[in-house]
Amino acid sequence: MAERIVFEGKGELEVETFEPPAIGQGQVAVRSLYSLISTGTETIVLNRLFEAGSHWDQWVEYPFYPGYATIGEVTEVGPGVDGLKAGQRVAMRTGHASHHVVEAGVCFTIPTSVDPKDATWFALAKIAFMGAKAARYHLGDRVLVIGAGPVGQMSVRWANAAGCETITVVDMIERRLEMAQRGGATHVIARPVAEAAEEILAANGGQPPEVVVDTTGNAAVFADALGVAAPRGRVIVLGDTGRPSQQHLTSDVIVKGLHIVGAHDSHRDAPWSDERIYGLFFSLVETGRFDLGGLITHTFRPADAKEAYATADRKRAETMGLLFDWMAA
Repeated sequence: MAERIVFEGKGELEVETFEPPAIGQGQVAVRSLYSLISTGTETIVLNRLFEAGSHWDQWVEYPFYPGYATIGEVTEVGPGVDGLKAGQRVAMRTGHASHHVVEAGVCFTIPTSVDPKDATWFALAKIAFMGAKAARYHLGDRVLVIGAGPVGQMSVRWANAAGCETITVVDMIERRLEMAQRGGATHVIARPVAEAAEEILAANGGQPPEVVVDTTGNAAVFADALGVAAPRGRVIVLGDTGRPSQQHLTSDVIVKGLHIVGAHDSHRDAPWSDERIYGLFFSLVETGRFDLGGLITHTFRPADAKEAYATADRKRAETMGLLFDWMAA
């Protein structure tokens, strides 16, 4: 019998059994190997950490089936499917479940040389990629990434791949900063961004960063991000706060002539299809230009889902990538 994780209400989660549908025209059946918890999104949804009237409030209804970063193995191919066959490993934007029957077009093949655990980062890498596109990095840019959580780690790696001269990362957690350095951060600062203005300037040869990427989802950080950006700089709001009414503009917007751009996973930026973004990500991982070493910090059996989310909630400083191992189900 197949299993999946469900949020039944605020703070309530279970692992339930279900019967996958029969495979149809143009579909494939997939057995999950691993799925990565999106700790920011999923803990916000589970704990209902968002205000009334926000897009979160309009989106989240219980029962809610979380997850959108699964690596699995094709077990059966339906009629009319070309390009996929049983035994292939694929990436899918599907929930935390042991089995899936999906349209073939939502499956993206991964190189055989890429560790399937590493491959689970593809979805969060895409979120950070949308921030990188909004930032319009140039060779030699000075970049500040605020927050070294999962999306922040991916943002550091895209900036590094883009050839930015300095990549400064601000976060209060030393372990996260060490991971950011492994991914290409040139300078790290272990203090709140509101207290780090002088260190940010020093890291950039006395100049403020042209690009500031706020990955935190913390509404209070937005005003601080505006304060440290260079004149005519670009501030990218990538962290999706559940409390947008608490984000405030400052006089820096007008005085500096700042460009503020929001970036979200749902945005479409032709010709960058999901297939092309994931293909680039897997290519960079395969060739060693996108270092994911050490980012998976915890692996759980699906039966231990309550422990997994409690860890994400209460031990955020000790975690980065939290995986469900569906082969251990």
